[in-house]
Amino acid sequence: MPEKTVTEGTLLWEPSEQFKRESNMAKFMAWLGETRGKSFEDYASLWEWSVTELEEFWGAVWEYFEIRASRPYDKVLVERKMPRAQWFTGSRLNYAEHVFRRKTQERPALLFQSEFKPLSEVSWDELYRNVSSVAASLRDLGIRKGDRVVAYLPNIPQTVTAFLACASIGATWSSCSPDFGTRSVVDRFKQIEPRVLFAVDGYQYNGRAFDRSQAVSELRNALTSLEKTVFVPYLEDDVDLAGKAKAMKWEDLLGKEGELVFEQVPFDHPLWVVYSSGTTGLPKGLVHGHGGILLEFLKYLVLHNDVKPGNRFFWFSTTGWVMWNILQGSLLTGATPILYDGSPGFPDMEVLWKLAQEARMTLFGTSAAFITACMTEGLDPGAKYDLSALKAMGSTGSPLSPEGFRWVYEHVKPDIWLASVSGGTDPCSAFVGCAPILPVHAGELQCRCLGVKAESYDEEGNPLVDEVGELVISEPMPSMPLYLWNDEGDKRYQESYFEMYPGKWRHGDWIKITSRGSAVITGRSDSTLNRLGVRMGSSEIYGAIEDLPELVDSLVVGFPAPGREYYMPLFVVLKEGVQLDDALKKKINTRIRETLSPRHVPDDVFAIPDVPRTLNGKKLEVPVKKILSGIPVEKAVNIDSMENPGSIDYFVEMARKLKGA
Repeated sequence: MPEKTVTEGTLLWEPSEQFKRESNMAKFMAWLGETRGKSFEDYASLWEWSVTELEEFWGAVWEYFEIRASRPYDKVLVERKMPRAQWFTGSRLNYAEHVFRRKTQERPALLFQSEFKPLSEVSWDELYRNVSSVAASLRDLGIRKGDRVVAYLPNIPQTVTAFLACASIGATWSSCSPDFGTRSVVDRFKQIEPRVLFAVDGYQYNGRAFDRSQAVSELRNALTSLEKTVFVPYLEDDVDLAGKAKAMKWEDLLGKEGELVFEQVPFDHPLWVVYSSGTTGLPKGLVHGHGGILLEFLKYLVLHNDVKPGNRFFWFSTTGWVMWNILQGSLLTGATPILYDGSPGFPDMEVLWKLAQEARMTLFGTSAAFITACMTEGLDPGAKYDLSALKAMGSTGSPLSPEGFRWVYEHVKPDIWLASVSGGTDPCSAFVGCAPILPVHAGELQCRCLGVKAESYDEEGNPLVDEVGELVISEPMPSMPLYLWNDEGDKRYQESYFEMYPGKWRHGDWIKITSRGSAVITGRSDSTLNRLGVRMGSSEIYGAIEDLPELVDSLVVGFPAPGREYYMPLFVVLKEGVQLDDALKKKINTRIRETLSPRHVPDDVFAIPDVPRTLNGKKLEVPVKKILSGIPVEKAVNIDSMENPGSIDYFVEMARKLKGA
């Protein structure tokens, strides 16, 4: 595509008639015509039917993908209500069974590469054999359906193996990346009282090896429910179990012969617990079911991402981000997931483009931040690497700018399908995203996903078109969380998603639905911090740093800023006589990095005289974020409701400087 001025809405790509005709979406539409007598002029009419005739749509998805169930369902949806919608009641099935029905000799199950391990393959026979063996070993340890198993592992084949073994026996899985600090992991895992922990000896990032033995020891001490720890060697070839009680090696779980048995569980039996943070309290443990995730992944990956058997599907992720769940989910489609462990910038920003060439990648999934970094580095991967196998590039984690869209078409491939998507850990999928039969416009997500009644609401709950409002889901989805762990009476669930618009899911994003049916995400409407798609509550940041003797108070926000996809400054109030020098900044950042996550180290740390608060003492995070995002102060905050009105002046001045940046 010749270089041209690109602004939001500029048309960049249109699928050819052949591309559309051969897409999974077109085949699904044709099948609906043949089996249901349904005829749709375009995607808009298909989407409208999918959210209006919700039960008929999801029933069709079940049939189209030939869901295997040892017991059929009684009813698709008992009642249209949120939360606690009851889907496909009476059915019995297993998520892992649907993975292994794709078992074949024709292609590998997994591809894997890391910073220190070259590209390698895992065959379907090897994956089946290892999953069967690990599942049998877990059963020998007394693990049964409903028991929780957790993993402190990187994005490696053993992690996929352990997860599928758990799923096959109906145990409930949960994982965190080993770069998460101990406190952050304990806050997540302790809630669900796991019986088994899979742990790695360390990991490598940016060319450095990080020994996690001390962190694992701290986890084992803190998780009092643990009965066994399975050590997975990664940095070293073996693990020394001397002095490690209730421990065993990964290799001790392997070598058991036998068929893999798939425990038949109800549609809403817990498959895994993932975590999403709000502004207060512990991270929310979101529980997803076998059936809901199975249907959503098949719908999303096959119909929206056009993933086909034999494709090679990549999304850069760690095991602490929901994109890892979706990455391994591509096994359901007959595709080969490409796992990568390490930094996307080591030894340089071209490492993943080399992987795309060598692995013959079909879909390259990444973050908007990575695309922006490649653009800043002046990369031209399309000219340097053989990307002939690449048909699509996915982007998520934060909004991708129109300039980022243009860079992909100018420097990756002029005929590539850029699939920008947005959803969350909460539904474990996308609300708004891509469709292979639609054009791509700069800065826009192509469509609202099938079965997802995504709308933009004003403060009174009125739907908006071509205006920014709150992202609201007004009908239930099968992959919405079944419940939040340890949330008596669904109190926190209701407060988190249904308080603003009763009975309708408010996600916490600002969104514009265009008159064409596309969407533009403009950032978070709440104070949750969203770094590369990994959400963390501001309360976790405060809990990590506010016991430092130099600090009195703090405030953290994140928002799109001029020249950056996402900007996350931290503001601190210092004790009298303390100066915010480089040493103190390093101390603050180290505390966040080591106790929480390196992704949530702030971009800048500023000293402020006072944290803006309401009359009842609540920190004014959202109003500060609005002001820094360029919203006039009179529209961002009610000064009369503030305890300390003068404290807002600092942020008004900072917003002025940011605007001129």
